[in-house]
Amino acid sequence: MAKQLRSLLSSCLLSVTVSIVLLHIPSRVHSVTLKSDIEALRALMQAVDPVSIVRYSYLHSWDFTFDPCEAAGLFQGIVCTFPTDQSANRIMAIDLDPAGYDGFLTASIGNLTELTSLRISKNNFRGPIPETIANLQKLTRLSLTQNLFTGRIPQGIINLKHLQILDLSQNHLSSKIPADITTLRSLVKLSLSNNALSGRIPDLSALWQLSTLDLSSNNLDGIVPNLPMNLRKLSLSHNVLSGHISPVSVLQHLTILDLSDNRFSGLIRQEILTLPLVERLNISNNQFTEMEPLPYPREGLQLRVLDAHANRLHGHLPISLVNIANLSSIDLSHNQFSGRIPLEYGAKLGSSWKSLLLEDNFLIGNLPPQFINGTVAVRANLAHNCLRCPPNIRFCRGGQRANSECDGQQDHST
Repeated sequence: MAKQLRSLLSSCLLSVTVSIVLLHIPSRVHSVTLKSDIEALRALMQAVDPVSIVRYSYLHSWDFTFDPCEAAGLFQGIVCTFPTDQSANRIMAIDLDPAGYDGFLTASIGNLTELTSLRISKNNFRGPIPETIANLQKLTRLSLTQNLFTGRIPQGIINLKHLQILDLSQNHLSSKIPADITTLRSLVKLSLSNNALSGRIPDLSALWQLSTLDLSSNNLDGIVPNLPMNLRKLSLSHNVLSGHISPVSVLQHLTILDLSDNRFSGLIRQEILTLPLVERLNISNNQFTEMEPLPYPREGLQLRVLDAHANRLHGHLPISLVNIANLSSIDLSHNQFSGRIPLEYGAKLGSSWKSLLLEDNFLIGNLPPQFINGTVAVRANLAHNCLRCPPNIRFCRGGQRANSECDGQQDHST
């Protein structure tokens, strides 16, 4: 009798244990995640070369024998919605790690219509960005940067009205920037840099919330269009833009401005040099010929770094730069400046000016005394001018121009 009771008790305990274990295993049969979302995730994974899904990467943790939204420790890189009613869970964010995934972005991504964030940056996704991306109308963030995507920017991207961050930089995208991109009125950041985009930049002034615009390192041409008034960071460098840069002078909230490596020409107006919040101004490698002087000292300006090297600037060095109180780094090298180095430059050197690059101009005469004082701890270069440099002056290392190059640049001062 006792033996039968022990056998019955053991059977009951085994049954209870099995039941508890089964209750804690999420099953696809009783899935609580929408089936079409699961299939979209499966298609995303199947479009990636299995060899590139290394151990400990996020995709390595995706196991479709479990429910994506219920399996603890699995399906890394996704976030789900958990409705309070009886409706199915949905995928609301995908944020893959930079594991070097090699593959394509499946068109099935368009079925994840509850997505608010899609980030698959720093991988090797290639081919076109699927047009079905236009179905993700709840997206607030789309970041595909540092991949190998080719083709055009999908036209349907203009349907993503809630998009705040759009980063397609560092790919191989071509064709033009869609003119209708201005309908994305919620955009705060737009980065399309380091692609092969061509044509003109559309009028972007309607993007009134945009604070960061980076279109650098493309093949964009034409003039600078009207831009959003609230911009804080603007980079248009490494393109083939031309004309004047007056439209930039009204952007009073800018802190960083990079217009380098283009074909801008004419006068650098004082309105550009005195933008009140700009800390770094790079207008190098263009075709500017003149820098407008500042008529009086400007104490409130934030400008610390001015880079205007490799232009066609001529005439005397601009004395009025000493009127910019916070300026500490100046690069006017590789231009056509002539005349003497102003004594006012010497007074700034080693105090507020920590870097002064003037090489490859046609400067003449003696150096201000502060340049000769070997105790001044600054970065400076005066090489390849027509200066009279005392021996062993470190700022003149590299030598001066040959006499034949300095003809017509003689110093007639006493």
